[in-house]
This record gives sequence, structure tokens and C-alpha cells, in this order.
Amino acid sequence: MDNVSLMDSFSLLFPGLIAEDTISPEQDEVSGTEGESVTLRCNYQTSSDYADLYWYKHHSDLQAPQFILWKRGKGGSIQYIPDNRYGSQTTKPSVPLKIQKLQLSDSAVYYCVLRPTVTGNMEEHYSSDVCPTLITPKTCCFTSFCFHLTS
Repeated sequence: MDNVSLMDSFSLLFPGLIAEDTISPEQDEVSGTEGESVTLRCNYQTSSDYADLYWYKHHSDLQAPQFILWKRGKGGSIQYIPDNRYGSQTTKPSVPLKIQKLQLSDSAVYYCVLRPTVTGNMEEHYSSDVCPTLITPKTCCFTSFCFHLTS
């Protein structure tokens, strides 16, 4: 089986964040094996009582990032995870992404996104028939993890 190596880099790209709003990777490198599981971890801090956390997967510059999951931060149980290969047990300082049954198509850049909100009102994000894949956070910070297979 091939090894899957994950390298990360932190990027703070969006203006307008409060100094307390940060997100960063927990480790510099994570390894896994095809067919097994791996967990990417981001730690976050926010002054907001209602923070939304997202994971996206980006295969190439030729396509838009693919939505993986949305969770209410600070240990909230509200979430939307459409693919059961992905999971997350969010705690107050951490938003991990567990990927099960690793495969070649998992080779991509993964973005961990923090979006502080003021009201915590889910209606500001989507109505009952619109999923969060349509959300483009306007003020947020994110970090990325790069997957690549090695022999």
C-alpha cells in the first residue's frame, strides 16, 4: 500500500478579522496508509460565541474547492457532513477532520476554515432547502493541508 503524507501551511488571508480569531494546524506532518484512516487537526480561537467551522477539499486550480463539512464551533453539535467517509468531533479549541478508507482521490489540498458569526443564526447561512456548499465565507481565516502519495 502507498503511504499518504500530509504537509500543512498556515495562511491568514482575509482582512477584517479580530486579533482573537485564528486557526492553525496542530502538526507539521501527518502520515497514513491507503485504505486506513487519518485525522487532520486544526486548533482555533475566536472571540465569537457562535463560530462556524468548515473543511474544503481542493484538487486543482481548474476547479473550485469541494465542500466536505460544516460544524458549529465551541463544541456545538449542529453539523452537516454529506459523505460518511468524513467525520469530526469538534471541541472548543479543535476541529479535526477524520478521513476513513484513504484512497488516491484523497490527494488534494484541504482547507480548514473559521468563520466567526455575530448572531449564531443558522438562517443567515442557509434556508432549509439550501445546503452550506453554497457558502463563501467573506471574513475568515484558514489553513491548508496538502496530500500526496509516496511509494
